[in-house]
Amino acid sequence: MAVYTDVAADELAEYLSHYDLGELMSYKGIAEGVENSNFLLHTSQGSFILTLYEKRVERIDLPFFLGLMTHLATHGINCPQPVLNRAGEALGVLAGRPAAIITFLEGIWPRKPTAGHCAGVGEVLARMHLAGADFGMTRANALSVKGWRPLFAAAAPRADELQPGLAGFLAAELAYLESGVWPNGLPRGVIHADLFPDNVFFLGNRLSGVIDFTFACDDMLAYDVAICLNAWCFEGDHAFNVTKARAFLNAYTRVRKLSGAEQDALPLLARGAAIRFLLTRLVDWLNVPPGALVRPKDPLEYVRKLRFHQTVASVRDYGFEAPGMVA
Repeated sequence: MAVYTDVAADELAEYLSHYDLGELMSYKGIAEGVENSNFLLHTSQGSFILTLYEKRVERIDLPFFLGLMTHLATHGINCPQPVLNRAGEALGVLAGRPAAIITFLEGIWPRKPTAGHCAGVGEVLARMHLAGADFGMTRANALSVKGWRPLFAAAAPRADELQPGLAGFLAAELAYLESGVWPNGLPRGVIHADLFPDNVFFLGNRLSGVIDFTFACDDMLAYDVAICLNAWCFEGDHAFNVTKARAFLNAYTRVRKLSGAEQDALPLLARGAAIRFLLTRLVDWLNVPPGALVRPKDPLEYVRKLRFHQTVASVRDYGFEAPGMVA
């Protein structure tokens, strides 16, 4: 979450007049995250999240995101729900941006994830993958391997400002991943594609819900697993924590088994996930709009993660040796 577009109080009051949410008591921007403008609303009816969709989010995709949250909730996944206005619509326009209001989810995200947190994430990710199997809408992943070259082109001229040799490092890895090695034929379905710690809430040790579905799409389910390995299983110094990875993977496979082909592909998928977030973070780092209330995330975190994945020989290097996997 972040704030790129400010909202005047009178504009917001007029927008809310089309909802049955009571009187606006207060609102404030949320600085965390990097993609959309988000505000916490307090009304006489309770707390809500207002999102103005920006940057990489296309308006045509918004019904997919909102519909997916509703679908997952009917399958037992605790996630925010779109709030409909009096016309029965979930989407509107505010400050020149597509906008939606969703319900507020109780909980806090873990600043220092433990193996227990990772196990909870593994379980809920697998449950989401199973729940999404009968979702009736589709959306291509614009940030899979074919989408990385344009990001690289946008960032490469200034990449070495951040770290000498970074452009060359990225060019070599991108060329390898584009050379025909990227997996295909693996089980596919709806993936979250951005299940970082700040998108998962806990109440104590209990996972209370999942938020931010604005990168959700159809792709290889194991790619979502690889994204989470990157997001949850490294320490603050970016060293890999095999205990957390084992907890995550074992919890996932207790709900949904990983095929032998998925296991074999996981190191490569983890490399792809690392370069995807390295590139988008690099583009964001180099292009923060003046005055935006946003904290861009450090791209260099993913350089070290990518270097680690380049050394991985098999899924066992992630601590995963659970029996009973299907071929």
